[in-house]
Amino acid sequence: MTHSARRIGRSLALVLPVVLVLSGTLAVTSVPWAGQPAESSQMLTASSQNVSVRAEPRPAQDVLRDRLLAELQEKDPGVVLTQLQREVEARPSLAKHCMSIARDLGRAAVERFGPTRAQTYSKPVCDTSFASGVVQQAQGV
Repeated sequence: MTHSARRIGRSLALVLPVVLVLSGTLAVTSVPWAGQPAESSQMLTASSQNVSVRAEPRPAQDVLRDRLLAELQEKDPGVVLTQLQREVEARPSLAKHCMSIARDLGRAAVERFGPTRAQTYSKPVCDTSFASGVVQQAQGV
């Protein structure tokens, strides 16, 4: 009998602190801060929703893609494709992303100009990826 009591005591010694910590955390998250009315009070939450965290630097290909897509809204696709080609020539590490960027530009060109007009801007930049993006977007793929 003493062996069973010891086992139960050990189990409680391990489980009880965990239960107390969890119940205390849950209690703190639902108590409004003192001095503020309950309706307008902010509650402490266990989430990191509003915590300021340094953003990881975005990959160069994502920055380039976003910049070129923005330029496409102001310029014709031929100018933007030439810019893509220059960027890839200046930074060869972007070459492996050239096809996906050109394809995205083709899709965006269809959204802006329609499939027929977008296709007229096709250039042999990154193989035929721009044209491929145009066709995919036009077909709804």
